[in-house]
Amino acid sequence: MWSATKLWAILSMPTTECVRKAIQRMTVEVFGANEQADQEIPLERFVALATSALRAQGVPDASEASLFFVDEEAIAVLNERFLGKKGPTDVLSFPLDDDPVPSGRFPDAGTAGPGFEEDEGDDPMMLLGDIVICPGVAARNAVDHGVTLDQELSLLVVHGVLHLLGWDHEVDSEAEKMEAREQQLLVQFSKESGSV
Repeated sequence: MWSATKLWAILSMPTTECVRKAIQRMTVEVFGANEQADQEIPLERFVALATSALRAQGVPDASEASLFFVDEEAIAVLNERFLGKKGPTDVLSFPLDDDPVPSGRFPDAGTAGPGFEEDEGDDPMMLLGDIVICPGVAARNAVDHGVTLDQELSLLVVHGVLHLLGWDHEVDSEAEKMEAREQQLLVQFSKESGSV
């Protein structure tokens, strides 16, 4: 089992639920792990949502990402370690490569490029990175936002995917574009999955 950011050393609690799902039409894979017990979550649905969002964003075939659901203590450790911020947050994204190019190669690199790893079938895998979500924080935010926990978690999954792919919301114009794309991806997944 891989983790682009070596989160396993920090997330050492036993996995309570683990799902690996590959969409057969495209070899985009999302590894999902529920490492918390605070909230019951439909892990397989969120893995499918992340996969759908990655496909809709046009990630290359043979791409892989991880989606972790953790408790407040675990995300607080990550938040402080990687962002220098104290306390828990709702979602963190750890892109493996800050500046990927569509082909997965860096010009003049002469290799498959950063983010690629040979898998068992000798096909190069583009490792996109990790998304870490805290359902405990999301539950409080859902109340504040007037939505269900499922709606809040769905938004966080898509938000995390976009961050993996380089989207940001540091300025208002970027935030508006990102929020609009999040809603488009959620509507698309809703249509694909037949959910509301």
